[in-house]
Amino acid sequence: MTNKKRIIRNLHPLEILTDEQIELIHKGTLEVLQNTGVRFENKKALKLFKENDCEVDMEKKLVKFPPDLVEESLKKCPSSFHIKGRSEQEVTFGGNTSCFLPFPGKDTIDLETWEPRTPTRKEFYEAVKIMDSLDTVHYTGSYVPYFGFKNTPAVMHMLEGDAANFRNSTLPLHCNYGNDCEIFAIDMAKALGAINLGVVGISPPLTFQEDSCTSAFRNLEAGFPLYIQSGATYGSTAPVTIAGATITNNAELMAGVVLAQLVKPGAGILVSDFGFIQNMRTGYPLFGRIESSLHQIMFNQIWRRYKIPAGNHSTGVSNSKRIDYQCGYEKAIACLLSLLSGANEIGFHGCVYGELSFHPAQLILDDDVVGMISRLIEGVEVSNETLAIDIINEVGPIPGTYLTEEHTRKWWKKAQFIPKSSDNLTYPEWMEANKKDCIEYAKERISEIIKTYKPESLSDKEENAIENILEEARKYYKKTGKITEKEWASYEKDLKSSDYPYA
Repeated sequence: MTNKKRIIRNLHPLEILTDEQIELIHKGTLEVLQNTGVRFENKKALKLFKENDCEVDMEKKLVKFPPDLVEESLKKCPSSFHIKGRSEQEVTFGGNTSCFLPFPGKDTIDLETWEPRTPTRKEFYEAVKIMDSLDTVHYTGSYVPYFGFKNTPAVMHMLEGDAANFRNSTLPLHCNYGNDCEIFAIDMAKALGAINLGVVGISPPLTFQEDSCTSAFRNLEAGFPLYIQSGATYGSTAPVTIAGATITNNAELMAGVVLAQLVKPGAGILVSDFGFIQNMRTGYPLFGRIESSLHQIMFNQIWRRYKIPAGNHSTGVSNSKRIDYQCGYEKAIACLLSLLSGANEIGFHGCVYGELSFHPAQLILDDDVVGMISRLIEGVEVSNETLAIDIINEVGPIPGTYLTEEHTRKWWKKAQFIPKSSDNLTYPEWMEANKKDCIEYAKERISEIIKTYKPESLSDKEENAIENILEEARKYYKKTGKITEKEWASYEKDLKSSDYPYA
């Protein structure tokens, strides 16, 4: 499959901060980094910071950063970089381009009862095929579409997800970490000639845990760029004000940037905002709220000043437990504002509620949402041909018509975005079609894709390489006790079934 069409913003990005406000936030962030500092629970990182003139308290694992070092590290980040799938598929982050990653959910949902349940291997693999078929999905990830599937030990969820994506898609991968999973994820990518986007997750407030630091070192040493993500909840793990949450969010991300640039100057970095407001009555995060979008607009504007690619991951989630009106408007508004404000990467397709539920029907509907919004940010072409003055003069007033003109036949598909799963019928046609809604159209499209779409397969050599790496990981986790005997019993049965690997 050839590379998918990039989404290019031809509109001036939406901005809500003045230059003075940006400078206040920048200086405030540097002050927090210098006076409060960031906790790093990794000796190698602490030693590296100490060698580079940071104030380091080894006992408290606290690092305080000189402003000059932070400024220099920001300047070392490239303004754009790319990752690569196992085939020709590449994704470039930076500039005025945007790309989309499906937003994962822990479970699938029943479209009749709306209750969540663990997906099967078959459902996971089919969802990957659907993602691969959509023009608006540009790359995928370890926990995409789901966090795992039935009969799989938790410690193997990421790696089984990687394998499912490599087997059923040529899209580049954004790979998670923990329990040494990144070792095997890196091996898979190298075996297939791919370049992963290595994840470094921050633990707000102002903390990098051991696993995230280890992931940074391993991915940088492998020559992979980093995806550094902070995901605070405003009011609990960050200040309740949007401006205050921006300060801590940026301080956390900048600390990660400094680490990366000390390890490998010039390394590609994608910084990601994954923040939400807190429900002050229950303590749970609230999804799809306008405050998260305000934070993302500020975030995109600030990091565009630093010329560092930035992503938004609060866009793909809703508070609704159903694929309904609330789910649609919460996701669509967030996506619209994120794209208008210049996000280079957006986690969006497929998720319904929080990170807890995902469904291919939502994935299909979100494809139309992204298509429609992308048509907006592409803007309007103004040229002699699109102004159509000669055609206007030729057609004239009534009884003239543009329907029969060659100009109309040439331009209508370029001028109009045609949703694939929307109800576009008149009332009489709708009633004759058994009053179908968008979910019914999405189901039909799912069935058609599963039936007819054939992703590019792995070669026998590549498949053997993936399977050997998975087997190595299974042995490693069994030996270290991270796969229990009970987990292994159901997992082994699945591995020996006739459906394995369901590619």
